[in-house]
Amino acid sequence: MGLIPASSYLAGAVSFLALTLLLVLRWRGRLHGSTLLFACVASTFWCVGQALHITGAVAIPVVVLYVLEIARGAAWLRLLLQLLAGAEAARLPDRVRVIVHGVWLGALALVAAPLVIGRALPGAAQIIGPFLIALTGLVLVEQLYRNTAPERRWSVKHLCLGLGGMFAYDLYLYADGLLFQQLDVELWSARGAINALIVPLIGLAAARNPHWSLELSLSRHLAFYTTGLAAVGIYLLAMAAGGYYLRYYGGSWGAIAQIVFLFAAGLILLVALFSGQVRARWKVLLSKHFYRYKYDYREEWLRLIQILFAAPSNETLPERAVNAVADLVESPLGGLWLDRKGAYAPAGGDLAGPNSPIVPSNASMVRYLASDQWIIDVPELRAGHHRYRDLELPAWLLSEPRAWLVLPLLVETRLLGFILLARPRATRSLDWEDFALLKTVGRQVAGVLAQHEAAQALAETRQFEAYNRLTAFIMHDLKNLIAQQSLVVKNAARHKDNPQFVEDAIRTVDNSVQRMSRLLEQLRRGEAGSPARRTRLRSVAEEVVATCAQRRPQPVLDLQAEGLEVYLAPERLALVLSHVITNAQDATAADGWVRVTLRRESDHGVIEVSDNGCGMDEQFVRDRLFRPFDTTKGSKGMGIGAYQTREFVRASGGEVQVQSQPGGGTRFVIRLPLAGASANMPGEAGIEVRGAVR
Repeated sequence: MGLIPASSYLAGAVSFLALTLLLVLRWRGRLHGSTLLFACVASTFWCVGQALHITGAVAIPVVVLYVLEIARGAAWLRLLLQLLAGAEAARLPDRVRVIVHGVWLGALALVAAPLVIGRALPGAAQIIGPFLIALTGLVLVEQLYRNTAPERRWSVKHLCLGLGGMFAYDLYLYADGLLFQQLDVELWSARGAINALIVPLIGLAAARNPHWSLELSLSRHLAFYTTGLAAVGIYLLAMAAGGYYLRYYGGSWGAIAQIVFLFAAGLILLVALFSGQVRARWKVLLSKHFYRYKYDYREEWLRLIQILFAAPSNETLPERAVNAVADLVESPLGGLWLDRKGAYAPAGGDLAGPNSPIVPSNASMVRYLASDQWIIDVPELRAGHHRYRDLELPAWLLSEPRAWLVLPLLVETRLLGFILLARPRATRSLDWEDFALLKTVGRQVAGVLAQHEAAQALAETRQFEAYNRLTAFIMHDLKNLIAQQSLVVKNAARHKDNPQFVEDAIRTVDNSVQRMSRLLEQLRRGEAGSPARRTRLRSVAEEVVATCAQRRPQPVLDLQAEGLEVYLAPERLALVLSHVITNAQDATAADGWVRVTLRRESDHGVIEVSDNGCGMDEQFVRDRLFRPFDTTKGSKGMGIGAYQTREFVRASGGEVQVQSQPGGGTRFVIRLPLAGASANMPGEAGIEVRGAVR
């Protein structure tokens, strides 16, 4: 026969023999090392057998070559199984091992079949065995790579590339053979050299894994799609065989029957792939027969968190909570009831619509969920299971044909609510693992819902707080206005015949009316401020000093700069400046002094109110001066004036500095950015408030 095909397989034999010798020299009796050694030996004998058969030097029966072919494939499958099982050899379910070993044992059975039935099998039957081995090998290679920890894939990627390439080539070879009912000679001849090319990759993987201890985590998600892909491949293979025999034995109708059959088979496959019930049954099958535990708890927990804390969408949190629990057990529908003032009202989900009934807090079901903290299996209860004792479900729930499970949502010992789930898409029996996971998920969902309700309550409280703060500010302004009016009334008896006093009184009343009108407008708008505009500091300072001059000691205005303009609400500035001057007058004796200085510092306008009054100590300035509702004036003060001053100056982009000492007076300095200044314009970040003692 041809020299080139023989040389191809001899190259493969030499390559695998060299790798075998290297493994023998380095082997320390490890499990994976022995399996790899056996696979290399089997590949060596397979290549040698093929080369001898091609050259005709030794008469080797075809059945022996077939056995060598199966033995080679089985050896590599066994290596992949052991690597997937991990060092403990206990992570891989026994069902997977049975299926994989059943593939190559079935291929060997096809060898013995002619001896049993007394006649040779068709050529296609002999090709199916190696084809299934190649397909199984590709699936195991993909699983090995995907389930290896990302930080360890560098050590296994060359093995996956080598064996993946080998099995992919075999799959193509035998698929071509099944299609044309015979193997392609050129593809078969090149196979030995192709196997020789993968030997360096396997050797490199062996060098990187002296212990062959890989950190694996069998992914259920990938297993679902991988086994599904394998099932689809087997289905297509069966459909191809059916179509072939229809065409071969169908006579004149064979071609039409084959086309109709293949179209129907493809249509059935598409319906199955997009069927939620089929997917649910497939997941149950995998969990029941391929895994020691039903759930991948890491994936389930991450999926639950992702659903509960998903970005804002059309679904509310209660609806997302129902969907998260329902998806866990393949339930298509669910409903959530939450505690609302002594009764459990529907809060979200298809089974808890607006017209769904309310469950009283003293109902038998509520008492059972709160005391026993157990999941109610509605069909089981209908069957009279002794677990539920004297439990009575509401009539509407017993009459609901879709009702399946009632899951309590517990926050410590409090029953926050419960979730009603509909029957699953695929029939499934529940065991301890299902109940344990559902109870754990129920507590997590309850915690999230309780946190959500607390956040809503806090938001409402903050709204009331903002309204109360607005009211307090306005009351403080009204108090100052009343104080001005009271001062006019008090002095009217002595100075009512003085035209200058009358003029000042009218001006004071007019100012009060304007300020009260602005307060009413603020109340209507629900805000504590007026619009900002370009304002001259001198005008505001002169107006406030003139208004406060009715009390002693009369404030004195010291203008050290002209043309200072800022961008803010002049009415609010006048109010806070009036408060600062009034406080200075209250803290200073009648024969003392209060000075208001207006000056410029760089790109800031500065208003300084100083006095020689009683002063404050450092601790008071630091801890109490700007604290809202903290006052030293008893019932005469509200304790928000200094706080209001600081917040207004901060909002305007300025800063407040207080310098005071007991018995030494106080300096209250307000710095505001000038209009057009580049730094610290209104609306930018607030400036730190500082207090100092001199």
